[in-house]
Amino acid sequence: MRRIQIKKNNFIQAGVGKFIAAIAGLTLSVFFQNGSAWAQSMEPRTYSNAPVGMNFLISGYAYQQGDVLLDPSLPLQDVKATAHTAILAFSRSLDVWGKSGKINLLAPYAWLSATGKLNEEGRSRNISGFADPGVSFAVNLYGAPALSFEEFKSYRQNTIVGVSLLTTIPVGQYDSDKLVNVGTNRWSFKPEVGISQTLGRWTFEFAGAAIFFTENDEFLGDKSRKQEPIYSFQGHLIYNFPRGIWAALNATYYTGGRTSIDGVKGDDLQRNWRFGATLTVPINIHNSVKFYANTGVMTRVGGDFDLVGVAWQYRWGGGL
Repeated sequence: MRRIQIKKNNFIQAGVGKFIAAIAGLTLSVFFQNGSAWAQSMEPRTYSNAPVGMNFLISGYAYQQGDVLLDPSLPLQDVKATAHTAILAFSRSLDVWGKSGKINLLAPYAWLSATGKLNEEGRSRNISGFADPGVSFAVNLYGAPALSFEEFKSYRQNTIVGVSLLTTIPVGQYDSDKLVNVGTNRWSFKPEVGISQTLGRWTFEFAGAAIFFTENDEFLGDKSRKQEPIYSFQGHLIYNFPRGIWAALNATYYTGGRTSIDGVKGDDLQRNWRFGATLTVPINIHNSVKFYANTGVMTRVGGDFDLVGVAWQYRWGGGL
């Protein structure tokens, strides 16, 4: 009996644990910035497989310092800001007509402290509140079939092709007479296509996405603010250690997102690069911890900040 239990534990840590740790990357990319937050996200193992019916509860914390304001089009100079973001999320793996998929529900809460100049006059703002929650749905179209717990034991990843859609809901904290807010007062939609290829202990991943926004018709009172789509591309180089531990080097490039206020276009076209790293360590059958950090390396407008974070995950169901 003891030998059977040991084998089961090793299987969970070395197999299922790899997928489970990926979900924290997705949930903790939900910052309280404008749509560029989604473009800046670096999410290794988003399209990995897992047994159908598994549930994941994720909580985490991220610290950001630098240009972390919601909107790069804001007429502010010499901005210095720090932000603390807490995330609570739930995810469940699904059988989508024979293909593996998952649904994620995300609820971020943020504390922001910022100083800057508006028309050469010093300003400051301290604010906290819920950011816009998100709902995402993903399905693997190739290379990751829907599997039961028993079937998953013999599964080995080769090539996976998947798609996802992430939607934010504009119910976060928003004061229409303030320049800086936690919520965005608009919907956003992020369709994405991803490819994952495993060779031995290495996994190579690439994903391309576009983020679309509805209009904010309460910007600074009664002004209308629109934003063009942001296009993002991210890549990951992942090494899989024994017992489900894995580490990744991450990079993302995003461009677009030019804004207009009452029809007047701003000089805020984004063309930015960010690099980062991720380490995930399974603790036992039900728990794992993820550490991650990233920074802006080439920034034209917005997004020039440093970030560090940690996430804890608890999983159950699906035969576990």
